[in-house]
Amino acid sequence: MTEQSSLLVQLSCSGVSGWGEVTQNRYYNRTVDSLERSVQRATELLSALEHQTPEEFWPKLMETLEGDTFAVSAVDMAAHDWHARRQGLQTWQMWGLHWQRIPPSSFTIAIDSVDKMIDKLNEQPNWPIYKIKLGTQDDLEIVRRLRAATKAIFRVDANCGWTADQTIEFSKSLQELGVEFIEQPLPREALEVDQRKVFEQSHLPLIADESCQTEDDVAKCHQLFHGINIKICKCGGLTPALRMLQEARQLGMKTMVGCMVESTIGISAAAQLLPLLDYADLDGSALLAKDPTRGVQVSPSGIKLTGGLGHGSSLE
Repeated sequence: MTEQSSLLVQLSCSGVSGWGEVTQNRYYNRTVDSLERSVQRATELLSALEHQTPEEFWPKLMETLEGDTFAVSAVDMAAHDWHARRQGLQTWQMWGLHWQRIPPSSFTIAIDSVDKMIDKLNEQPNWPIYKIKLGTQDDLEIVRRLRAATKAIFRVDANCGWTADQTIEFSKSLQELGVEFIEQPLPREALEVDQRKVFEQSHLPLIADESCQTEDDVAKCHQLFHGINIKICKCGGLTPALRMLQEARQLGMKTMVGCMVESTIGISAAAQLLPLLDYADLDGSALLAKDPTRGVQVSPSGIKLTGGLGHGSSLE
């Protein structure tokens, strides 16, 4: 990719502004134009935000935007930011969380030729964790070659590209290569019997991604995955993301939040969820050659807050 189009949403009232973001996504058939049209439908509702919490506001927002979770997520994100700033709090404080045991973010190595994947890793040599995108004919060889270049923790994302038998077979070798877990090895529509077989026989934990897009999916993933990876744009914002993480923790599942290639505005919002996470994949802004925004810093040394109110992000 040489370019990532993104829609920023700014909610302003009483001298306070809140920011949200959602990226264009061809796979999910979202363009900036379609997202903007959806967001504009929320205008008539915004006066209610002065008197409602984002959680109270969210159901009507979903109804008005006709279930467009991508557009809803940007408005909901901005609503949480605005409410926290108005209260003089950081967003995680407004939620009653404690900033402790914060996991570091992984850095993603996208699918490419093995040599180019090694080059990408060497260009970013100091990250403690790398997320390796797989789903090729040479997946084990890719991990072996990358392992020779670093002692960092690996996580692999199979992108729905493996069969049940492949996953079980690969999991033992991947475990020996220092891989921490496997993300979404089977397609979302895979038979439950295959999902259960992998869950019971895999040598590594399994984290749901495409299989866990909305709140209803959390319970469905229980006993088929060891954890869930939430994407804020897929579930419809910070409001449902909070509920999904809390439900997963109650079920004894591992929790993770991922990202698209957002700017620091989107990443700063997702970072407010860190106290609820076991794993973080928030390298979206770190992947950008030029980030037009500022806020939470994601680097090999960890994730650092700005100290600003709300999500702590803004345009430069």
